[in-house]
Amino acid sequence: MSGPNTNYDPVQVSALDEQNVAQRVDEALSAIEQATSTAQLKQVRLDHAGDRSPLALANREIGALPPAARKEAGQRIGKARGRVSQALKAKQTELASAELEATLASETVDVTLPVTTHPRGAVHPLTALMDMAADVFVSMGWQVAEGPEAESEWFNFDALNLGTDHPARALQDTLWLDPVSDGKCMRTATSPVQIHTLLSQEPPVRIVSPGKVFRADEYDATHLPVFHQIEGLCVDRDVTMAHLKGTLDAFARAMFGEVRTRFRPHYFPFTEPSAEVDLECFVCHGASVDDPEHPCRTCKSEGWIEWGGCGMVNPRVLTACGVDTAEFTGFAFGMGIDRTVMFRNNAPDMRGFVEGDVRFSRSLMGGAR
Repeated sequence: MSGPNTNYDPVQVSALDEQNVAQRVDEALSAIEQATSTAQLKQVRLDHAGDRSPLALANREIGALPPAARKEAGQRIGKARGRVSQALKAKQTELASAELEATLASETVDVTLPVTTHPRGAVHPLTALMDMAADVFVSMGWQVAEGPEAESEWFNFDALNLGTDHPARALQDTLWLDPVSDGKCMRTATSPVQIHTLLSQEPPVRIVSPGKVFRADEYDATHLPVFHQIEGLCVDRDVTMAHLKGTLDAFARAMFGEVRTRFRPHYFPFTEPSAEVDLECFVCHGASVDDPEHPCRTCKSEGWIEWGGCGMVNPRVLTACGVDTAEFTGFAFGMGIDRTVMFRNNAPDMRGFVEGDVRFSRSLMGGAR
C-alpha cells in the first residue's frame, strides 16, 4: 500500500503561485484605478472579480493541492481577492459621487426664470356666503343641520301645515319624482330639515339649515329651478317676536353692515303671526327715495329691499312634531342665498351662478365685503 502523494504537477497549479497571484492583483488594481465611470468599473469587476476572472479560476485550483498546501494557498487567494474587492468598493463610491455631482450641476434649474402657472380656481360665491352665514349663527351658539334633498310629501308639506289643496303642491310649482303616486318630491325649501330636527331632538332647539332647494321655475336672469336657502328655527320656552327681530338684526349686520330691518305683515301656513322682513338699502340707505336725480339701482329707489320671510312657528307644526305647545314656542325665518349674493355684490344675472365660469366667481369674490 502506497502513502499519500506529496508531489503535484506545478504546471497544473501555476495559477496559485505567489508571484502569479500578485501579478493578477496588480493588474486588477491598475484596471480599477484607470476606470473613469461606473459603467467602465462594472466591466472591470467582471474581468477581475467575476466568476471567470483569473483569481476566481485560481481559487478553483486549490482542490488540486495536497491537504498540507491548501491552507497557505487559500489564504493567499483570499487576501488577493479581498484587496481587489475593497479597491472596487472604494472606486465605486468615488465614481458614483462624482457622477451625482455632475448630474446635479447639469440639471440645475434657474428659479429666477419666469414660468407659466395654471390659473387657480375660486370658491363659488354661494358656497362662500352659506359658510359665512353658518359661521354667524354658530358664533351665537346655534347648530347647522342638514337633511335629504328628496323628501316625502309629509315632511315637505303636511307637517308644515300646507293643506292638500295648497297651490304649492301643484306640478307647476313642485318637482315630483316618478311615480307621483309615491308622494316623493324634491324639497321646495329647507323647512323639512326643521321637521327632522324637531322629531329627533328635544327642545330647546336652535338650528340653521343652508342648502339647495328645487322649484319648477323658469331659467332666466332672476329665477333658477335650483337655488339655495338658509332657514333658521328656534324653539324654547318664552320665545317671542322680539327674539326673532333681534336675531335677524344681528344676521343682517353680519351680512350687510350697519343696516336696519323692518317687518311687514304677511301670511305663511307654517308661521303665525308671519312677516316679510325687509332690509334698509345698504347702498343708498333710503336717500334715493326723495332724490329722483340720483336713483339707486339696488333698491330701485324704494329705500328697502325684500329679504325673506319669518314669523312665530305655527302651533300646528309643533304639535305635528310632538312638541308641547303649552310649554314651548318658537320662531323661524328663511332667506334666499342667491338673492343675498346678488344684493351684496350687485350681480346682474342669476344664471352666472350655474354656468361654471370661474371668472364670474372671481369677480364676485373679489368684490365681496
